[in-house]
Amino acid sequence: MTIVTCLQTCLHPLCCKHPPSVRYRRLFLSQLIKTHEASESEPLDELYDALGEVLGVEEGTECYKSYLLPCGEAVSLSESTAVISEGTTGLVTWEAALYLAEWALENTHVFTDRTVLELGSGVGLTGIAVCESCYPSSYVFIDCHLSVLHRLRDNIQLNGLDNQNSPRVCVSVEHLEWEEVTEKQLREIGATTVIAADVVYDPDIIGCLVKVLSKVLRCSANGSPPDVYISSTIRNPDTYNSFKHQLGQY
Repeated sequence: MTIVTCLQTCLHPLCCKHPPSVRYRRLFLSQLIKTHEASESEPLDELYDALGEVLGVEEGTECYKSYLLPCGEAVSLSESTAVISEGTTGLVTWEAALYLAEWALENTHVFTDRTVLELGSGVGLTGIAVCESCYPSSYVFIDCHLSVLHRLRDNIQLNGLDNQNSPRVCVSVEHLEWEEVTEKQLREIGATTVIAADVVYDPDIIGCLVKVLSKVLRCSANGSPPDVYISSTIRNPDTYNSFKHQLGQY
């Protein structure tokens, strides 16, 4: 990628409309300037102007991250600039959600014309990508943290997926606690595909997760249990092994 192309990336309308974090922009532009100066090319005033502008900006508590889809559209998300904020880690996108979104885009048949339920939706990357590119008939986002749900709803609207603007897919957001969800609620949702990303991270919630998955599998739609796909980052092998062990007991 050339310096000019990188500069065009910095000044792209998407970045101007939904700017990344101040820290990211400073690091990106600083590295770009170092690379340009090392090439002994003519100075680009636009680079220094862009860096000078971002150096005068204070970092806020929120920023945007944008992800380009194969269809040419972009998913833009409002996220926290801190890994932990408002008592949760759910206000940022985690690596497993990225992998699940990429896998979904390569396996659209798993979602096309299906009712999809996502456990622990977070800020919404995977679900919004699926709704934009995989053509489900309906998609149900669920989470338990009120701040996460508020940010999730904002991101759904930001990407034009509220039902008024996107009649092709019926989107809903539900506040559900894993330990409290009932089989009746799950049957009413009628999911034929269930997904989750980065939900296997805390040994204290493994039991609740396994129980809700067992309820999901008992709530068959059209006589068949739903397909379930879980994407995990293995930070602690003991936690992941505990999850697999408890799954095997059901």
